[in-house]
Amino acid sequence: MTTIPQPSESPAAAPPRQLAILGGPPLSSEPLHVGRPNVGDRRRFIERIETMLDRRWFSNDGQFVREFERRVADYLGVKHVVATCNATVALEMAIRGLGLTGEVIVPAYTFVATAHALEWLGLTPVFADMDPATHNIDAAGIEQLITPRTSAIIGVHVWGRPCHTEMLEEIAQRHHLPVMYDAAHAFACSHRGRMIGGFGACEVLSFHATKFLNSFEGGAITTNDDALAERLRLMRNFGFAGLDRVVSRGINGKMTEACAAMGLTSLEAIDEIIACNARNYDAYRLGLAGLPGISIIEYDRTERVNYQYVVVEVDPALSPLTRDEVVEVLRCENVLARKYFWPGVHRMEPYRTLRPDQARLVPATERIAARVVVLPTGQSIDPQTASAIAGVFRDAMARASEIREAVAALSATAASGTRPA
Repeated sequence: MTTIPQPSESPAAAPPRQLAILGGPPLSSEPLHVGRPNVGDRRRFIERIETMLDRRWFSNDGQFVREFERRVADYLGVKHVVATCNATVALEMAIRGLGLTGEVIVPAYTFVATAHALEWLGLTPVFADMDPATHNIDAAGIEQLITPRTSAIIGVHVWGRPCHTEMLEEIAQRHHLPVMYDAAHAFACSHRGRMIGGFGACEVLSFHATKFLNSFEGGAITTNDDALAERLRLMRNFGFAGLDRVVSRGINGKMTEACAAMGLTSLEAIDEIIACNARNYDAYRLGLAGLPGISIIEYDRTERVNYQYVVVEVDPALSPLTRDEVVEVLRCENVLARKYFWPGVHRMEPYRTLRPDQARLVPATERIAARVVVLPTGQSIDPQTASAIAGVFRDAMARASEIREAVAALSATAASGTRPA
């Protein structure tokens, strides 16, 4: 169990704690990770596993997988949910199911799997810049990227905040292109009153262990297209349309019964987990308010939100410390904050080598990727811990010159390959 030191007097009177990077004890007795798994009702999960063992049905569209698909479909208000072994395979299946070829427009600011799924299948991801206000794909800049080889647009609902679906789909319709969405961050979120999952030709969900609702490892494709759903179900199971009858190409993309059992257990705890995330988010928001150069992304509270990500931007023009210095301060406190999607997919391989001039075409992505830091949340922390982490920001900013010297010393030590005495 993580231990966070308790103040001996009221917060107003308590002296500032010595930061770990300056020689004090770390804030937490164990690492606080971004994306540490949430766990629902353990007893209910174990009961499901016992049932699975009694049935001796572990894979191949078992009862838990079918139940999970039905319940997710009901929750999202979509006709079809095709559960998969993970979200990357789901992306690949959706790309094949839609018959995409040539080039596909994707945001440069996303998890690398969005682009890898295309590259793995022999397609070319064409990177679009982001809208710095939302961190989502800049719909206004997409049209200039469309060529005769373009076969689709993939939007990503970054941090669970929805893309500008109306503009994306209007552009796509004029150019006779399908739109699909990577909704890995966006389960349980809505856009204009509609649940994400029902937009575009299809959407891809992730239930990876790091997601707020997890099935250990897993994903799903949601769609209201009957024919596409049928193709995806065939594809997921080697193209089998019955015993010994293969009617199309396919892979092994099935979700296991154990994963579905965890997914169902997580789904039953979804309101509790979202409430926990919201409390942590509000504690961070309050604790970071007013710090120069520090802004936390806002969520639209008129919509349904999962608060899965606590995302802070560190503006180098206004903050006494850089983003990287802040991350190092937090690391010393055992708070393992993350520089998400940094430095941008366009700067990762093989894309950096294949398209070395791409950086100049995505200036907003370049700028924002160097500012973002993602903080721990979920059931592994509580609002008191979130407030304490925000306090680290405040203490570090107040002693910025000392912090810069300490970070430089750590960097020099690491570069020399020696350890401090």
